[in-house]
Amino acid sequence: MIRKLSWFLLPLILFAQISTAEVFEVDTSHTQVHFSIQHLVVFKVRGHFTEFSGLINADPDTRTLNSAQATIKTASIDTRNEKRDQHLRSADFFDAQNYPEILFKSKSVSGSGDDITLVGDLTIKGITREVILKGSFLGAVPGPMGQLRAGFEASGEINRKDFGLNWNKVTETGGLVVGDEVKIGLEVESIIKK
Repeated sequence: MIRKLSWFLLPLILFAQISTAEVFEVDTSHTQVHFSIQHLVVFKVRGHFTEFSGLINADPDTRTLNSAQATIKTASIDTRNEKRDQHLRSADFFDAQNYPEILFKSKSVSGSGDDITLVGDLTIKGITREVILKGSFLGAVPGPMGQLRAGFEASGEINRKDFGLNWNKVTETGGLVVGDEVKIGLEVESIIKK
């Protein structure tokens, strides 16, 4: 009898554990998607994207993530220099006219709290590569309107040439204008989706 009862209760216990996960929608007014890249070896260009959206499936009780996905508008790139931004939107880099979106979709998530590893597919300029992001589930609290809000942060690094962003120029001293490694940073505030 006890054995039969335990088999009956097991799905209920598993369901109870799964059911605490919620879907959160990225709050674009309280989220930053930014990057930095070496310029002429002596300087880092920093920039961000101003138009994006995303969904995160997470469990606030255990501070774990189940999945995440995001869409970023390439034309929204902003490095505080309009001439440079126009160049970044051109075919030399993002080719925003033909590839208007950068896409991310997670494939696996491990860890919890302040030690989360997110593995996913990143698509830039029609090229998809696997990337690894390290991050944290900062917590969840009710917002001013009573909706549950959750905070996340993550960072990673990619090689821009892996995504066909190959443009560069050699300086008079033989150095390159643009570095290859791009550091990515995310600070995300999200609202529970109802």
